[in-house]
Amino acid sequence: MTPVTDDAPDAPADAPAELVHCVVSDAVATITLDSPHNRNALSRQLVTELFAHLRASAEDDDVTVVVLRSSGRVFCSGADLSEASEGGMEEGARVLVEMQRLIVAHPKPVVAALHGPVRAGGIGIIAAADVVVAADGATFALTEVKLGLAPAVISLTVLPRMTSRAAALTCLTGEPFTAAEAVSMGLVTRAVPEAEVDDAVASVVASLATGAPQGLRETKALLARELLARIDEQGEDMARLSARLFGSDEAREAMVAFLNRKK
Repeated sequence: MTPVTDDAPDAPADAPAELVHCVVSDAVATITLDSPHNRNALSRQLVTELFAHLRASAEDDDVTVVVLRSSGRVFCSGADLSEASEGGMEEGARVLVEMQRLIVAHPKPVVAALHGPVRAGGIGIIAAADVVVAADGATFALTEVKLGLAPAVISLTVLPRMTSRAAALTCLTGEPFTAAEAVSMGLVTRAVPEAEVDDAVASVVASLATGAPQGLRETKALLARELLARIDEQGEDMARLSARLFGSDEAREAMVAFLNRKK
Protein backbone atom coordinates (compact mmCIF):
# COMPACT_ATOMS: atom_id res chain seq x y z
CA MET A 1 0.00 0.00 0.00
CA THR A 2 1.18 3.53 -0.77
CA PRO A 3 0.73 5.70 2.33
CA VAL A 4 -1.92 8.41 2.05
CA THR A 5 -0.25 11.80 1.83
CA ASP A 6 -3.24 14.09 1.17
CA ASP A 7 -4.61 16.13 4.04
CA ALA A 8 -7.52 14.73 5.99
CA PRO A 9 -10.94 15.80 4.65
CA ASP A 10 -12.11 19.30 5.47
CA ALA A 11 -14.46 19.70 8.40
CA PRO A 12 -18.07 20.66 7.60
CA ALA A 13 -18.71 24.39 7.23
CA ASP A 14 -21.25 24.39 10.06
CA ALA A 15 -19.06 22.37 12.44
CA PRO A 16 -18.80 23.43 16.10
CA ALA A 17 -15.76 25.09 17.64
CA GLU A 18 -12.36 23.41 17.83
CA LEU A 19 -12.61 19.79 18.96
CA VAL A 20 -8.92 19.05 19.48
CA HIS A 21 -6.53 21.31 21.39
CA CYS A 22 -2.76 21.24 21.63
CA VAL A 23 -0.58 22.91 24.25
CA VAL A 24 3.21 22.73 24.19
CA SER A 25 4.94 23.12 27.55
CA ASP A 26 8.32 21.94 28.81
CA ALA A 27 8.97 20.02 25.56
CA VAL A 28 5.67 18.12 25.83
CA ALA A 29 2.87 18.53 23.29
CA THR A 30 -0.40 17.64 25.00
CA ILE A 31 -3.12 16.94 22.45
CA THR A 32 -6.60 16.85 23.98
CA LEU A 33 -9.74 15.44 22.39
CA ASP A 34 -12.59 17.74 23.42
CA SER A 35 -15.82 16.66 21.72
CA PRO A 36 -18.05 15.73 24.65
CA HIS A 37 -21.31 15.94 22.68
CA ASN A 38 -20.46 12.65 20.91
CA ARG A 39 -17.97 11.21 23.42
CA ASN A 40 -15.00 12.09 21.19
CA ALA A 41 -16.30 10.04 18.27
CA LEU A 42 -14.07 10.11 15.21
CA SER A 43 -15.98 12.71 13.24
CA ARG A 44 -14.48 14.32 10.16
CA GLN A 45 -13.78 17.51 12.09
CA LEU A 46 -12.12 15.80 15.04
CA VAL A 47 -9.96 13.66 12.75
CA THR A 48 -8.95 16.70 10.65
CA GLU A 49 -7.85 18.61 13.74
CA LEU A 50 -6.06 15.62 15.25
CA PHE A 51 -4.12 15.17 12.02
CA ALA A 52 -3.05 18.81 12.09
CA HIS A 53 -1.79 18.69 15.68
CA LEU A 54 0.04 15.40 15.21
CA ARG A 55 1.83 16.76 12.15
CA ALA A 56 2.65 20.05 13.82
CA SER A 57 4.12 18.29 16.87
CA ALA A 58 6.19 16.04 14.60
CA GLU A 59 7.77 19.10 12.97
CA ASP A 60 8.23 21.13 16.17
CA ASP A 61 11.85 20.91 17.33
CA ASP A 62 10.78 22.11 20.78
CA VAL A 63 8.66 18.98 21.30
CA THR A 64 10.24 15.83 22.72
CA VAL A 65 7.16 13.82 23.74
CA VAL A 66 3.49 13.84 22.70
CA VAL A 67 0.65 13.05 25.11
CA LEU A 68 -2.80 12.12 23.79
CA ARG A 69 -5.69 12.56 26.23
CA SER A 70 -9.33 13.61 26.45
CA SER A 71 -11.02 16.48 28.26
CA GLY A 72 -13.53 14.14 29.90
CA ARG A 73 -13.51 10.55 31.09
CA VAL A 74 -14.37 9.03 27.71
CA PHE A 75 -11.27 8.90 25.53
CA CYS A 76 -13.01 7.92 22.29
CA SER A 77 -16.28 6.18 21.45
CA GLY A 78 -15.14 5.04 18.00
CA ALA A 79 -16.51 6.02 14.60
CA ASP A 80 -19.08 8.79 14.39
CA LEU A 81 -22.03 6.58 13.45
CA SER A 82 -24.18 9.55 12.49
CA GLU A 83 -21.69 10.26 9.71
CA ALA A 84 -21.03 6.59 8.95
CA SER A 85 -24.72 5.86 8.43
CA GLU A 86 -24.76 8.45 5.65
CA GLY A 87 -22.36 6.33 3.58
CA GLY A 88 -19.13 7.16 1.75
CA MET A 89 -16.86 5.55 4.33
CA GLU A 90 -14.00 4.50 2.04
CA GLU A 91 -12.27 7.87 2.26
CA GLY A 92 -12.79 7.92 6.02
CA ALA A 93 -11.36 4.42 6.35
CA ARG A 94 -8.24 5.45 4.45
CA VAL A 95 -7.87 8.47 6.69
CA LEU A 96 -8.03 6.25 9.79
CA VAL A 97 -5.34 4.03 8.27
CA GLU A 98 -3.17 7.10 7.78
CA MET A 99 -3.89 8.40 11.27
CA GLN A 100 -2.61 5.18 12.82
CA ARG A 101 0.42 5.35 10.54
CA LEU A 102 1.06 8.95 11.54
CA ILE A 103 1.14 8.01 15.23
CA VAL A 104 3.30 4.92 14.67
CA ALA A 105 5.72 6.82 12.42
CA HIS A 106 5.73 9.97 14.59
CA PRO A 107 9.37 10.87 15.35
CA LYS A 108 8.54 11.57 19.01
CA PRO A 109 7.23 9.02 21.54
CA VAL A 110 3.44 9.16 21.84
CA VAL A 111 1.86 8.46 25.25
CA ALA A 112 -1.89 7.87 25.59
CA ALA A 113 -3.55 8.82 28.90
CA LEU A 114 -6.91 7.15 29.49
CA HIS A 115 -9.24 8.12 32.30
CA GLY A 116 -12.22 6.17 31.03
CA PRO A 117 -13.83 4.18 28.22
CA VAL A 118 -12.34 3.49 24.80
CA ARG A 119 -14.37 1.83 22.07
CA ALA A 120 -13.86 0.48 18.55
CA GLY A 121 -11.89 2.94 16.39
CA GLY A 122 -10.50 4.65 19.48
CA ILE A 123 -8.68 1.44 20.31
CA GLY A 124 -6.81 1.78 17.02
CA ILE A 125 -5.46 5.13 18.20
CA ILE A 126 -4.19 3.79 21.51
CA ALA A 127 -2.76 0.69 19.83
CA ALA A 128 -0.74 3.00 17.58
CA ALA A 129 0.67 4.86 20.60
CA ASP A 130 3.99 3.83 22.15
CA VAL A 131 2.92 3.87 25.80
CA VAL A 132 -0.61 3.66 27.20
CA VAL A 133 -1.49 4.50 30.81
CA ALA A 134 -5.09 3.75 31.80
CA ALA A 135 -7.21 4.24 34.87
CA ASP A 136 -7.99 0.86 36.38
CA GLY A 137 -11.69 1.66 35.99
CA ALA A 138 -11.41 2.29 32.25
CA THR A 139 -13.13 -0.18 29.97
CA PHE A 140 -12.45 -1.21 26.40
CA ALA A 141 -14.56 -2.90 23.74
CA LEU A 142 -14.17 -3.82 20.08
CA THR A 143 -17.88 -3.48 19.38
CA GLU A 144 -17.85 -3.67 15.58
CA VAL A 145 -19.17 -7.23 15.45
CA LYS A 146 -22.43 -6.14 17.06
CA LEU A 147 -23.12 -3.74 14.19
CA GLY A 148 -22.38 -6.16 11.37
CA LEU A 149 -18.87 -4.77 11.03
CA ALA A 150 -15.32 -5.96 11.71
CA PRO A 151 -12.38 -4.10 13.30
CA ALA A 152 -10.79 -4.03 9.85
CA VAL A 153 -8.77 -0.81 9.74
CA ILE A 154 -7.78 -0.84 13.41
CA SER A 155 -6.66 -4.48 13.11
CA LEU A 156 -3.52 -3.01 11.55
CA THR A 157 -2.32 -1.84 14.97
CA VAL A 158 -4.54 -3.72 17.41
CA LEU A 159 -3.76 -7.29 16.37
CA PRO A 160 0.05 -6.94 16.61
CA ARG A 161 -0.33 -5.62 20.17
CA MET A 162 -2.64 -8.36 21.47
CA THR A 163 -2.23 -12.08 21.89
CA SER A 164 -4.18 -14.09 19.31
CA ARG A 165 -6.43 -15.63 21.98
CA ALA A 166 -7.24 -12.22 23.44
CA ALA A 167 -7.96 -10.83 19.98
CA ALA A 168 -10.35 -13.68 19.19
CA LEU A 169 -12.24 -13.25 22.46
CA THR A 170 -12.56 -9.47 22.29
CA CYS A 171 -13.21 -9.10 18.56
CA LEU A 172 -15.74 -11.94 18.26
CA THR A 173 -17.76 -11.13 21.38
CA GLY A 174 -17.56 -7.35 21.27
CA GLU A 175 -17.90 -7.37 25.05
CA PRO A 176 -16.18 -4.84 27.35
CA PHE A 177 -12.94 -5.72 29.11
CA THR A 178 -11.08 -4.01 31.93
CA ALA A 179 -7.84 -2.06 32.01
CA ALA A 180 -6.15 -4.89 33.92
CA GLU A 181 -7.25 -7.32 31.22
CA ALA A 182 -6.02 -4.89 28.55
CA VAL A 183 -2.60 -4.92 30.22
CA SER A 184 -2.47 -8.72 30.22
CA MET A 185 -3.52 -8.73 26.55
CA GLY A 186 -0.71 -6.36 25.58
CA LEU A 187 -2.96 -3.45 24.59
CA VAL A 188 -2.23 -1.21 27.59
CA THR A 189 1.14 -0.57 29.24
CA ARG A 190 0.04 0.23 32.80
CA ALA A 191 -3.23 0.41 34.75
CA VAL A 192 -3.32 2.63 37.82
CA PRO A 193 -6.03 4.13 40.06
CA GLU A 194 -7.79 6.97 38.24
CA ALA A 195 -6.47 9.58 40.66
CA GLU A 196 -2.92 8.50 39.77
CA VAL A 197 -3.19 8.56 35.97
CA ASP A 198 -1.79 12.07 35.53
CA ASP A 199 1.13 11.40 37.87
CA ALA A 200 1.87 8.09 36.14
CA VAL A 201 1.85 9.79 32.76
CA ALA A 202 4.09 12.58 34.06
CA SER A 203 6.54 9.96 35.32
CA VAL A 204 6.65 8.20 31.95
CA VAL A 205 7.05 11.52 30.14
CA ALA A 206 9.89 12.55 32.45
CA SER A 207 11.71 9.28 31.72
CA LEU A 208 11.22 9.65 27.98
CA ALA A 209 12.45 13.23 28.11
CA THR A 210 15.84 12.06 29.35
CA GLY A 211 16.45 10.47 25.95
CA ALA A 212 18.38 12.37 23.29
CA PRO A 213 16.21 13.39 20.32
CA GLN A 214 18.17 11.24 17.89
CA GLY A 215 18.09 8.28 20.26
CA LEU A 216 14.33 8.56 20.72
CA ARG A 217 13.69 9.02 17.01
CA GLU A 218 15.85 6.15 15.83
CA THR A 219 14.80 3.76 18.60
CA LYS A 220 11.14 4.44 17.91
CA ALA A 221 11.72 3.86 14.19
CA LEU A 222 13.38 0.54 14.99
CA LEU A 223 10.50 -0.55 17.22
CA ALA A 224 7.90 0.57 14.66
CA ARG A 225 9.47 -1.04 11.59
CA GLU A 226 7.30 -4.17 11.46
CA LEU A 227 4.12 -2.31 12.38
CA LEU A 228 4.68 0.27 9.65
CA ALA A 229 5.33 -2.49 7.13
CA ARG A 230 2.04 -4.11 8.10
CA ILE A 231 0.14 -0.84 7.69
CA ASP A 232 1.70 -0.18 4.29
CA GLU A 233 1.10 -3.71 3.07
CA GLN A 234 -2.45 -4.24 4.32
CA GLY A 235 -3.87 -0.75 4.82
CA GLU A 236 -5.60 -0.39 1.47
CA ASP A 237 -7.22 -3.83 1.71
CA MET A 238 -8.48 -3.09 5.21
CA ALA A 239 -9.86 0.30 4.13
CA ARG A 240 -11.80 -1.35 1.32
CA LEU A 241 -13.11 -4.06 3.62
CA SER A 242 -14.21 -1.46 6.16
CA ALA A 243 -15.97 0.61 3.50
CA ARG A 244 -17.75 -2.48 2.12
CA LEU A 245 -19.01 -3.48 5.56
CA PHE A 246 -20.11 0.03 6.53
CA GLY A 247 -21.99 0.25 3.22
CA SER A 248 -23.83 -3.04 3.67
CA ASP A 249 -27.56 -3.12 4.35
CA GLU A 250 -27.01 -5.10 7.55
CA ALA A 251 -24.60 -2.53 8.99
CA ARG A 252 -26.69 0.45 7.91
CA GLU A 253 -29.77 -1.00 9.61
CA ALA A 254 -27.80 -1.76 12.76
CA MET A 255 -26.31 1.74 12.90
CA VAL A 256 -29.67 3.43 12.36
CA ALA A 257 -31.22 1.26 15.07
CA PHE A 258 -28.37 2.12 17.45
CA LEU A 259 -28.71 5.86 16.78
CA ASN A 260 -32.48 5.68 17.27
CA ARG A 261 -32.00 3.95 20.65
CA LYS A 262 -29.78 6.85 21.77
CA LYS A 263 -32.46 9.47 21.03
